[in-house]
This record gives sequence, C-alpha cells and structure tokens, in this order.
Amino acid sequence: MMPPLPRTGPLPHHHRFDYVPIVGRPDYSWPEGRRLAIYVTLLVESFPFGAGIGHLISRAHPGPDVRSYGWREYGNRVGVWRLLDLLDELGIPVSAMVNSTSVELAPQVISAVLDRGGELIGHGRTNAERQAEMAESDEAQMIASVRDTIAGFPGATAPRGWLGPWLSESPSTPDLLREAGFDYVCDWSVDDQPIRMRTRSGPILAMPYSTDFNDAVQIMTHHHTAREFARMTVDRIDEMARQSVHQPLVCTIQLHPLIFGQPHRLPALREALRHVVEHPDRESFWLTTPGQIHQHCAGLPEGTIP
Repeated sequence: MMPPLPRTGPLPHHHRFDYVPIVGRPDYSWPEGRRLAIYVTLLVESFPFGAGIGHLISRAHPGPDVRSYGWREYGNRVGVWRLLDLLDELGIPVSAMVNSTSVELAPQVISAVLDRGGELIGHGRTNAERQAEMAESDEAQMIASVRDTIAGFPGATAPRGWLGPWLSESPSTPDLLREAGFDYVCDWSVDDQPIRMRTRSGPILAMPYSTDFNDAVQIMTHHHTAREFARMTVDRIDEMARQSVHQPLVCTIQLHPLIFGQPHRLPALREALRHVVEHPDRESFWLTTPGQIHQHCAGLPEGTIP
C-alpha cells in the first residue's frame, strides 16, 4: 500500500531530475547526422515452476499453472528463435534484456545474441519477483549477482544497462545501479531523449523505453491484435521520423518472445519491421542498441543532455 499524501506542504518528489521540456533543448544528431535512433530489444525472461508472479495467458489457475508456465516457456524455446531469424532477415541489430536465470536456463539464447554482436542488458534475476519489495541490502546483492552472472558468460562483458523486472524500483534503485557500475537504466519512461538522473554516486542515464508502446501492454492489457500493433508501429515510426527533423529522438520497439514469437503474430510484425528498413527516411534512421546510444551521449559536449 502506498503511504498517504501529506496534508500540507509540497508533494513527495524523487528529485532525480528536473523538469526540462523537450522543446528548446540543445540540438544534436546521432552518428553520421542521423536523427532517429531505433532500437529493437527482446525480453528474455525466466519463471520458476509454480511459484512467484508472472505473465498470465488468461485468468490465473491454481498452482502450478501449467498453461501460463508453458506459454512463458514457449518464448525461450521457440519464439525467441523466430524473432532472431526475423531480425537477421531484415538486418536489424539485436539487444536483449535478460533475467540472470535465463543465462543459466537458456544459455543458447545468450550465445545467439552475442554471436550476432548484440547487447545484453540486465533485467533482474527473474520476472517472478519485484525488486521494490526487497530490502536495500538484498536489492544490492541481487543487482550485483545479475551483473556478475552475465559478465561470467563466455564472450560476454558486464552489462552497462538495466531494466527492472516489471519496471519495478525501490527508492534506492538508481543509486544501487550506479554503485554497481551500470551506466543507464530503462525503467523511467519519461522522455523520447536520454536524460541524466541524479544518484548519490553521480549521474546515470535514463534511456527511453516506452511503457505505452509495449507489446505486453498493447496485446495482453489492451487486447489489441497483432495487426493493430503493427499499424501502431508504422504510425509511431512515421510520426517520430517527422518529429526528429527538429530534435533527435529515440524510438524503442520491445518484443516479448512469448507474444510476438507466436506464428500467428509474426507476419504482421515482419511487415511493420520491413516498413522500418524500407522507410523513405531510412537514411535519417540509426538502427542501434541502447548501449551504443549511451556511448554516443557520453561523447557529447557537457550540457547537451539535460
């Protein structure tokens, strides 16, 4: 339960960043003068059998909920491979937000991402838990464990980015991430440009990641079809291409293999992603990964990133 609001005085505030509207900010471009950075990321998640929380295929069943467990497991066994094939087909770089238990339970997926030159992003231990419910010492230990598990995988390096399971955070999460060596966090879906957040150990970058334009939200919560989501993808790309003439932007396309790795949804997704790579403004697009966006921002003059 959330604490009650104070009866007098200012409202509670996070004090992580100031309000800086997107209009009037310093202008800059992505590499080679490009204006719209686009990254596609796969959510590689693992769930224990008969315990914890998780995505539901329909209403919850008494545990163990084999229907929902099997649907989630399909994503790592089948769906993610279909999505990797699709990204290969279209020449789109891959990034993967991975639970550290997926590193242990589905190592072939991790190898496949690395073999493609992709980026691994920390995504907690498992999506069966929320870190907001952890004590600070436990959360710090979990973050370090995720970092070290990914870094210890053959061919991998320590992840620089983080997305919390269910985008869940405690009041200390940005501080703990910075102290663990992370450079950016995707939990704060507040902007179409990267912005700097304050932590007790120095700034961390808030990387754009849309909670509204998210296949889990649009398909599972709002009950849109794959065709409707594909139409949204086309509209989103077209509109952000127009807006990026005036300001550099980041467009995110996040995909859950258990959702868009299903055969009946893949044709619509293929059409939408083909629209990206064949777009009339394609020369102004930068198909990239979140880590490359962070690296570019780190090289910009001081004061460019709000």
